[in-house]
Amino acid sequence: MTPALDEAREVLRRTFGHAEFRGLQAEVISEVLAGRSALAVLPTGGGKSLCYQIPSMIRPGLGLVVSPLIALMSDQVAGLVQSGVAAAKLDSNVDLNTRSETWRRIEAGELDLLYVSPEGLMQPSMLDRLQRTPLALVAIDEAHCVSQWGHDFRPEYRMLGRLAELFPDTPRLAVTATADSRTREDIRNELRLAGTKEFVASFARPELSLFAERKRGAAGKRVAELIAARRGRSGIVYAGSRDGTERIAQDLAAAGVPALAYHAGLDKNLREKRLEDFLDADEAVMVATIAFGMGVDKPDVRYVIHADPPASIEAYWQEVGRAGRDGEPAEGITLYSAADMAWAMKRIQSREVDDTVKQVQVRKVRQLYAMLDGMSCRAAGVRRYFGEEKVRPCGQCDLCLAPPESVDATEAAQKALSAVHRMGGRFGRGRLVDHLLGKTKEPSSFEAGLTTFGIGREFSPTGWRDLIDQLLFEGLLREDPNDGRPLIGLGDADGVRAVYRGERRVALRKALEGFDATTRSGRPRKRTRTGDAAPELSPHDQPLLEALSNWRRGEARRQSVPPYIIFANRTLAEIARARPSSLSALAQLSGVGETKLAHYGEAVLQVVREFEAA
Repeated sequence: MTPALDEAREVLRRTFGHAEFRGLQAEVISEVLAGRSALAVLPTGGGKSLCYQIPSMIRPGLGLVVSPLIALMSDQVAGLVQSGVAAAKLDSNVDLNTRSETWRRIEAGELDLLYVSPEGLMQPSMLDRLQRTPLALVAIDEAHCVSQWGHDFRPEYRMLGRLAELFPDTPRLAVTATADSRTREDIRNELRLAGTKEFVASFARPELSLFAERKRGAAGKRVAELIAARRGRSGIVYAGSRDGTERIAQDLAAAGVPALAYHAGLDKNLREKRLEDFLDADEAVMVATIAFGMGVDKPDVRYVIHADPPASIEAYWQEVGRAGRDGEPAEGITLYSAADMAWAMKRIQSREVDDTVKQVQVRKVRQLYAMLDGMSCRAAGVRRYFGEEKVRPCGQCDLCLAPPESVDATEAAQKALSAVHRMGGRFGRGRLVDHLLGKTKEPSSFEAGLTTFGIGREFSPTGWRDLIDQLLFEGLLREDPNDGRPLIGLGDADGVRAVYRGERRVALRKALEGFDATTRSGRPRKRTRTGDAAPELSPHDQPLLEALSNWRRGEARRQSVPPYIIFANRTLAEIARARPSSLSALAQLSGVGETKLAHYGEAVLQVVREFEAA
């Protein structure tokens, strides 16, 4: 280990209370400490922020961090300040007095880290002052936002390419949790990082168990059932519209669930209050819009439910990745339908972007639904999508725990495709099913005379609907939303011809039996867990953990910060198990850095002593 990395490791231990770097952190930090720019793709929960925070504390000058979300900036700055790091932010919410004091600290060399938005950074006055300020590094967080191939493209991020010429001697670090090879190439080109090292970690999240199911009716009812089986835990529900978030939140609240809606249409102060309430609570459900994004770093989120699917696998992995950031077991559950896919396709076609970009976005949508409706390990599919090789099944997603059986439905698919062709794509799925069953009310002589009328009486209506969904997911059929009255037409012409000729087989997943809403997974079979999650506390230690949690809650309220910023759940659990009797013993536990030891050490020991004496 180099002397610089030795110093970084000491900062990690002293400030953040961790003994060792994880994954690629040491390699990325070494590169930046050497004064070289880099691109780092580390999964959500993989410690991306330390890769620029620690070098900013070691290298001379100010560490400048560009972040797209005010909520995320606020959260990170609050956490850094709690750990004794000189950090601040400049955003649209900062008042004039605070802004003046922050610039005073910058000019006096008193700050280690400054967080800014891309729009704020590129203001001429901001750039002018920063060009007269020694910089330790420039970090560009959520760097996928710079790419039109990514899932959250933001045009203002394209301006950040100028940083290469504005700060030519300052190392720049672009970090993101999700970027496929094409997105990484675009990040390099746009941010002028050609020739720099690229660090791409494994996208494995062994603490996350993934589940997906086709929608059966309204998603809100199913969401309520899933949350009812997970009472007492914090979770996030993503919905595709503002109205959807309000409706689901109201239904959950009526059922006694502490749920709040969160979207861009709310008053800013109300949004901030709801976010604060969510971060502070041990049990809370935030119902948020997918497009708006959360930027939340709450470590004890135990589940993420998509009432409506995201736009791509990148967005999916980032959003489900907000669960289990503390390393404890968590779940990602997605509800989806062919109608969702049709609306996603329509939105893409309505965008004013190049046809090449539309083609890529269409492919990304199809890849997402192929993963959701697939028959092999979900986690392995995501990891292969990001370019990982030799990936093994996770052993804990729904498809690993209960592999679905399949039947050859090629002959039935030929009947359905032929019916759609003869009906001219002028009808919806309900009429198509009635046609196949020969149950159309008062059919015209034309329809009744078609060779496909009544040809499918061997299947139930549900069976035909499942097959139609499968054909839509495979692109053999397409669904035009048609202003809320969807019409079914033929899809990929070459694929349809291949099915007609018997050159392409269509497999239909059999329905799984006995869904049990009272289990965590919704499946009758018990889950197994893998990974290095901390063991459950013994009954002997649980009461002390509750006492420590109560102390932490009170301290958090006194300072008006989220509880996890004081100490993470895992750290409290370690304290409850170890029952330290001295500051030196407490300092040995993970998550207890020097500043937190000085601020809270005696109070924590007092809680332990009072509990032992009781």
